Amino acid sequence: MIDIFLIALGIIFLFLGLAGSILPILPGPPLSYAGLLMLNFTKNHQFSSRFLLIWAIITILVIIIENLIPLWGTKKYGGSKKAVLGSLIGLLVGLFVFPPFGIIICPFFGAVLGEIIAGKETSLAIRAGFGAFVGFMGGTLLKLIASGVMLFYFFKELIA
Repeated sequence: MIDIFLIALGIIFLFLGLAGSILPILPGPPLSYAGLLMLNFTKNHQFSSRFLLIWAIITILVIIIENLIPLWGTKKYGGSKKAVLGSLIGLLVGLFVFPPFGIIICPFFGAVLGEIIAGKETSLAIRAGFGAFVGFMGGTLLKLIASGVMLFYFFKELIA
């Protein structure tokens, strides 16, 4: 009975992890990793210690990198922290205003608006907005890949 509960909880964590790879409110890869741990705590489905350690390290690296990529993209294209903040606000707005396309389009406009508010010329604001957008999308893609692979391994072990 406890195994069924742990498996169900693991599935919930994994799907929350996938959602969290897109939604900034939820920590995607850590939730997905928690899903792997739930399956590991069952009697019949365990991962090796090496596997769990590797995925713990990957999860930590993804968290670090996904926070650095938008900064790198913004700086590479001449943007400021206001572009990154605007991109995040744009994402939140895009979740509700124009889903699913708003998740892609609104961060760009938010970054541009952030740069215009910071006093940059429109052409520089658009360039910085593009950098923030590219960085944000790169971080999101990285989180989706990590969470998706963990989902794959969960179900591979569950079926085996």
